[in-house]
Amino acid sequence: MRLLSTKATCNSHGQDSSYFLGWQEYEKNPYNELHNPKGIIQMGLAENQLSFDLLESWLAKNPDVAGFKRDGKSIFRELALFQDYHGLPSFKKALVDFMAEIRGNKVTFDPNHIVLTAGATSANETLMFCLAEEGDAFLLPTPYYPGFDRDLKWRTGAEIVPIQCTSSNNFQITESALKQAYEEASRRNLRVKGVLVTNPSNPLGTTMSRSELNLLVDFIKEKNDTHLISDEIYSGTVFSSPGFVSIMEILKERNDADEIWNRVHVVYSLSKDLGLPGFRVGAIYSENDTVVATATKMSSFGLVSSQTQYLLSAMLGDKKFTRNYIVENQKRLKRRQRMMVSGLQKAGISCLESNAGLFCWVDMRHLLHSNTFEAEMELWKKIVYQVGLNISPGSSCHCTEPGWFRVCFANMSEETLTLAMKRLKNFVVESSCTQRSALLNGTSKRKSLTKWVFRLSSRDHREQEER
Repeated sequence: MRLLSTKATCNSHGQDSSYFLGWQEYEKNPYNELHNPKGIIQMGLAENQLSFDLLESWLAKNPDVAGFKRDGKSIFRELALFQDYHGLPSFKKALVDFMAEIRGNKVTFDPNHIVLTAGATSANETLMFCLAEEGDAFLLPTPYYPGFDRDLKWRTGAEIVPIQCTSSNNFQITESALKQAYEEASRRNLRVKGVLVTNPSNPLGTTMSRSELNLLVDFIKEKNDTHLISDEIYSGTVFSSPGFVSIMEILKERNDADEIWNRVHVVYSLSKDLGLPGFRVGAIYSENDTVVATATKMSSFGLVSSQTQYLLSAMLGDKKFTRNYIVENQKRLKRRQRMMVSGLQKAGISCLESNAGLFCWVDMRHLLHSNTFEAEMELWKKIVYQVGLNISPGSSCHCTEPGWFRVCFANMSEETLTLAMKRLKNFVVESSCTQRSALLNGTSKRKSLTKWVFRLSSRDHREQEER
């Protein structure tokens, strides 16, 4: 008799991915400046810890909110009781206003069309349940966030078909790659229900261009029964030009978008922009009334606590605070990203030019002993165990080219990042010395072999003459 269900024991969760395995190794031996200075530094976690002081300063100035009071009187009991899973109207209004502000108020969002979820993970899975049957497929451009194998597939039974993007054009989506992915799904007898993209991209740290977004809209328009999900969880982390363009802005600009408004859905979360993954605040925005109604019912399995909603509705409702926070947070991200890029350059390592996110897409192809994913895993293991840095190999992000890695920079102090870059530089120097030594030894051996062969050949020649 089977103890657990097939769903519970299937291996489609993705927990055996090197992305998650690196976390496990870090947890066994975490770096600590005082207690474990030789431990592993966590650079595989996309957390934003750069602006906590701004949040803490606001809380200190608003003690009533943090103490669950209104006009000096406790509302703890009110918040402790069961709340409608539609969410607090005040929070939904504050959230959509914040989303619009991040987008330069070029687009607006209707609070009646937003569904609250326990983070973006829950939002994406809920949309899969709403839009796809088991065995249906969504197309995703590579490289993509490793957690999507869990979020989109594990419990829903949906499939992922990659849109193969390459470094030749900085991993941008092309019409031919989109067409090939659709044809691949057809060959596998999978019905394509839509395309899901992250914009800005995780792991690339880049924003999607208008041409890419219009390409996706054209594709959805051509395929009458398909949807487009734009995961815009990093929309507030854009720190350099070009600026962020939401899919909602593209639809607003187009004259032919009326027929597909109800097939485009946006996912958002406060985990990255505000650095609050532990608060578990995510959202689905859709103009499709049926999707909103269905997703709202499903959200009962992953609600946002009333206490969290109350606190954040006050924080996000403070327009002076949000304006200052968005600008200052982006400045800090830009400064930290430059620090990372500079450290990589000193180590002889380059990365994809990025303008957003909490990570760099780092090119270590020159450090591979061969152009294979086996070589990539060997390099990754050395960096984790010998260098003491947990980074995410490109293969865990389904990158088609060995040697790319996602390296996070916003979840640690400047001092820790400096140490990480120093460790990496030392590793590269030592590796180069080892390679040169091996090359010289190989050359020396070839010279010795050549002399030995020459002497042997000369002796044979003399013997032939004597005969």
